[in-house]
Amino acid sequence: MTIKAEQHSVLILGYGEMGHAMEHLLSAYHPLHIWEKYPQPGFQSAILEDAVPAADIVIFCLPVNPHREIVTHIAPLLKKTSICVSIAKGLDESGQTAAQIFADVLGSKNSYALLYGPMISEEICAGQYAFAQLGCLDRSVYNKIHSCFQDTDLFIEYTADIPGISWSVILKNVYAMIFGMADELQLGDNTRGFLSVTALRELSQIAHQMGGDENSSYHLAGLGDLITTATSEDSHHHTLGRMLARAETENITGEGVHTLEMVCKHRLFDIAVYPLFQLIQNIVEQPVNVSHKINNFIKHTYITHEK
Repeated sequence: MTIKAEQHSVLILGYGEMGHAMEHLLSAYHPLHIWEKYPQPGFQSAILEDAVPAADIVIFCLPVNPHREIVTHIAPLLKKTSICVSIAKGLDESGQTAAQIFADVLGSKNSYALLYGPMISEEICAGQYAFAQLGCLDRSVYNKIHSCFQDTDLFIEYTADIPGISWSVILKNVYAMIFGMADELQLGDNTRGFLSVTALRELSQIAHQMGGDENSSYHLAGLGDLITTATSEDSHHHTLGRMLARAETENITGEGVHTLEMVCKHRLFDIAVYPLFQLIQNIVEQPVNVSHKINNFIKHTYITHEK
């Protein structure tokens, strides 16, 4: 016998593609309120001062940059039992992750979680399956969020490795761009296989260096989301890679590009230790002779291995 999920009052912050996707998943099962800072004509945004105190779960369908301002604003309004959940896969201007911002602002007052994995919004809204890891420190938080999504086509699994999934999902946007470049240059499936192994190796090493478990990157927030973002034609970062391979320099923006900037600006780790990451940064900064740069990287990799 299927047990009907408990209803939760859910507040969605942001009504972009992922805000629409969360609405599609949850509207049939839970009372929803949706807040949008810049609402389109005809859309009635919730008022934070009214919606936040009633919310059991607050889902941040927003980039990382506005997180601190919004969390600071709503923190005094949250119930003690409310949970804040972020799907943001980037760094803010100070180089912090969504998890670090939640920890700084909320402290022990409210629980928070991160929802990361293969969740392309277009597929969710088309009724297709999606998958994610929920990173949180308290298993009871996972149980509540799992209950929220239990009747939907988003399947979630538990992890306590918040740094591991945070850095895995942030970095995969960087590495996804090289796959778009390779596809645009028609380098073939063999090269895609090589890039997959090389990208995952570096991604795993960096995530571990940043405090995550060494195996965390091989799960949904790492390998799963990397494959999705690196190969999907609906992926923004795959498209950015194609544009860079064509030496197009306008509108090269996105979480992966911003991550490159923040890693270098704040010296979060030494990029020279990670040659593929360094190659991508070089191409983003100077998208010329992209084919030559990638070919040199591949040849140098194997000349180095043979020595």
